[in-house]
Amino acid sequence: MRPAFLVLAVLLSGAAGGALAGSCPMQMKAIDDKLAARPALSAADTAKVKKLRADGEALHKAGKHADSEKALGEARKILGI
Repeated sequence: MRPAFLVLAVLLSGAAGGALAGSCPMQMKAIDDKLAARPALSAADTAKVKKLRADGEALHKAGKHADSEKALGEARKILGI
C-alpha cells in the first residue's frame, strides 16, 4: 500500500507542474489581449505590466513556472483580469 501511495504522490506532483506550465501561455495571451484593447492605465502601470509580462515569459521559457505565474498574476491584477 505504501509504495502505491508514493507512486501516486509522485505522479500527482508531476501533473501539477505540467498544469502550471500550461497556464502560463494562456495568462500571457490574456494580458496581450487586454493590452491590445488599450486599457485606461497610467504610463507607469502600462510599463510595469509590460515588464511583468516579459519577465513571466522569460521565466516560463526557463522552466520556472511558479515564478512565471507570480509575475503574470501581478500583471493581471494591475489590468483587472
